[in-house]
Amino acid sequence: MKITITKEKIREAAGQAYAYASSLTGGANANYIPYLANVDSGLFALSVMLPDGTSVSLGDASFRFGIESVSKVPTAILAMKQTSPEEVLAKIGADATGLPFNSIFAILLENDSPSTPLVNAGAISACSMVSPKGDAEAKWKAIVGNITDLCGSAPVLIDELYKSESATNFNNRSIAWLLKNYNRIYDDTAMSLDLYTRQCSLGITCDQLAAMGATIAAQGVNPLTRKRVFDASITPKITTLMATVGFYQNTGDWLYTSGIPAKSGVGGGVLGVMPGLFGIAAFAPPLDDAGNSVKAQAAVKKFMQILGIGIMNGDSVSIMD
Repeated sequence: MKITITKEKIREAAGQAYAYASSLTGGANANYIPYLANVDSGLFALSVMLPDGTSVSLGDASFRFGIESVSKVPTAILAMKQTSPEEVLAKIGADATGLPFNSIFAILLENDSPSTPLVNAGAISACSMVSPKGDAEAKWKAIVGNITDLCGSAPVLIDELYKSESATNFNNRSIAWLLKNYNRIYDDTAMSLDLYTRQCSLGITCDQLAAMGATIAAQGVNPLTRKRVFDASITPKITTLMATVGFYQNTGDWLYTSGIPAKSGVGGGVLGVMPGLFGIAAFAPPLDDAGNSVKAQAAVKKFMQILGIGIMNGDSVSIMD
């Protein structure tokens, strides 16, 4: 079926989804990271961007929050850019774990593999793959530069969050050394863990995440800068990862009910991508039991339901003025 959606319909759907999710309650800020526990739980934003740069921005869309696990998406892209999607598959994998994002047991179940770059183990491994090998600051520059290119503007490290993360990342330390034991860390172990911790501590806005999503949707061309950030062949690889593990143990339910590949983070952010059509982002700190934002999930899901589209629908969708 051919479906045409107007830009006005996009704006209306975003407004309706924002209004719907605004009234929802429930969930709680991540309390195991002190900085996140103290973020204003009433903050809420929804942003949409099309490949031509058309955007919708609602609520607290300019507030900088911790990117957290959404950072796994750009770093997976960076690892694919610097090596290849095939090498990322060989060194990390692309299997959904069906387990929490920080599971150690998942490494053992996947035959000593990190499974996918969108869980903690795979993301630490991806940081170890980033070039140049052995140079922490050059690696960090590459990670931040890649996110800047994807968003069209730079993220900002939240020092207090970085300190908070570093002081409480005991589980991730265990993951990093277990991966080292299985030869799945490809650079210095402590450096790779620190890079992952730092990237999770970057401050990002909802508008920036929507631009990142639109860049992925536009097969690597940033709608704001018109710069080609990555080769078009990477878009189906990264959206596949998002579709299969973006919400961890709740990913199947998410894709079944929303129809859009997306990635969540415990900072309250959700990044969604409809290839060829748009990027969407939402943010609200209170999380459900799986670590996914209650309001952000609801807003993105409602937006998709109002438009009546989904990645599995088989429809030919176009957007017009």
